[in-house]
Amino acid sequence: MGDGPRTTPLRVDAQRNLEHVLRAAREVFGELGYGAPMEDVARRARVGVGTVYRRFPSKDVLVRRIAEEETSRLTDQARAALGQEDEPWSALSRFLRTSVASGAGRLLPPQVLRVGVADEVAGGVREDEARVPQQRQSAPGGPDLRLVEQRSAPVEESLPDDPGAVALLDVVGRLVERARTAGELRADVTVADVLLVIATAAPSLPDAAQQAAASSRLLDILLEGLRSRPTA
Repeated sequence: MGDGPRTTPLRVDAQRNLEHVLRAAREVFGELGYGAPMEDVARRARVGVGTVYRRFPSKDVLVRRIAEEETSRLTDQARAALGQEDEPWSALSRFLRTSVASGAGRLLPPQVLRVGVADEVAGGVREDEARVPQQRQSAPGGPDLRLVEQRSAPVEESLPDDPGAVALLDVVGRLVERARTAGELRADVTVADVLLVIATAAPSLPDAAQQAAASSRLLDILLEGLRSRPTA
């Protein structure tokens, strides 16, 4: 009987510590990237590093948890934009503004942001494009979304290994396809470009007001770069 009263407070403490660790991890990884050490997370959460490792036995486990939560949040934001905006450009720009304002770009999972500067290979497909979604014309009737196949590997190897990432790419692909079909998005803009905009327009600055202003201004400029222009 003597042990009973201590059980609930212990569970409450453990839950509170978990929330502190997750919040701290989002802040630290958002500021320093996923390469930041676990000690920084523990220090920000004001708990011992042993407490962090009790909940997350390795840094990879913690990173995966944060990345999965961020992927789910971005997917929800994209679905909301699709469902609440009738105009294709309004839906795409709403998704970008919401995602940037939430700081999502600083925590984009690596598997959905594989854009590099690899040299072009035969056939006009860059090596880095083998693992990022592209808008390609499958038939004269209209564009569809698919992953560019890597010539040296089966198609399934080019897909993200996280179902949440696949869902995110799919829903953002629908936003991109709608805007392209409506003629409001540049023909060469891909899903990867849209995700790159989110990552680029979410700087980490020490002053919150300055950060919000910089993000908004930068996003305005990037959105203008995404829009199609009428031909003369």
